Amino acid sequence: MNHTAPPVFIFVGHSGSGKTTLVEKLLPELTSRGLRLATIKHAHHKVELDKEGKDSWRYKKAGAVMSMLVTANQLQIVADAVDRREPAQLAERFLGEADMVLAEGFSLASGDKIEVLRRECAKPPRCAIADGLIAIVTDIDEIYPQLPHFALDDIVGLTDFLLERSAR
Repeated sequence: MNHTAPPVFIFVGHSGSGKTTLVEKLLPELTSRGLRLATIKHAHHKVELDKEGKDSWRYKKAGAVMSMLVTANQLQIVADAVDRREPAQLAERFLGEADMVLAEGFSLASGDKIEVLRRECAKPPRCAIADGLIAIVTDIDEIYPQLPHFALDDIVGLTDFLLERSAR
């Protein structure tokens, strides 16, 4: 089993900036180039991952640190993540089969970040270069001119950049 963490790229930006749409467009472009991808989404609000009374909930309540539900063509893991919540740690622990991980949110986590910033959102960037920012997907030329910029619809160019960075 491969225990090496795949490269992780964290997409950050304000709500409504287009992070999910961008990741959604990157997935088919990257898979068409032969990559197996995984995604991690950070939710700021409470989401019910497991329902009280269900088998996996009962196993966790009884002391399991991880419970997996497997169907004919899918699986779901419910696991304690108290000590390993950073995207790179999650990728190493759970996503070893992936060639690359695209994470969304996690603006405070360490790692390579790509910010999605739209002029119409009228907000400053969420991250600075010191926070791990490596590129900007934007329609604002004057923000971080020293970083690579990609147009909001430049999926091929951004894919090339991700592949180049992950080969390092």
